[in-house]
Amino acid sequence: MLTISQELRDRIITHARADHPDEACGVVAGPAGTDRPERFVPMLNAARSPTFYEFDSGDLLRLYREMDDRDEEPVVIYHSHTATEAYPSRTDISYANEPGAHYVLVSTAECGNDEGPVSFRSFRIVEGEVTEEEVRVV
Repeated sequence: MLTISQELRDRIITHARADHPDEACGVVAGPAGTDRPERFVPMLNAARSPTFYEFDSGDLLRLYREMDDRDEEPVVIYHSHTATEAYPSRTDISYANEPGAHYVLVSTAECGNDEGPVSFRSFRIVEGEVTEEEVRVV
């Protein structure tokens, strides 16, 4: 189960709406070994695409060095789907390389940039196996 604060959930959704029609992406880091998402890190979608996201390699390297210095790990790796449901695509699954992370997907297909309904779902992706998990907002 992913336990996440209302503030972090709202920030992820705000980022997804702001980047629509392109996919948004980012990380929520937390203290290593705690499974506690704490530090919101929105990233630039280097692909600038409505159907694909890619972290900028330089930004990602800086983030991992920063997390290492702070004894953090990526607790949540998130991105949005702008025209489809919030479920990992084959590409998403192939790029999932953090077996301990919660992979959050937000679908802005219904609302776009506007206020309105979004789908916010979390998955574990380990060795190509996708398992949806409950999201508890606190």
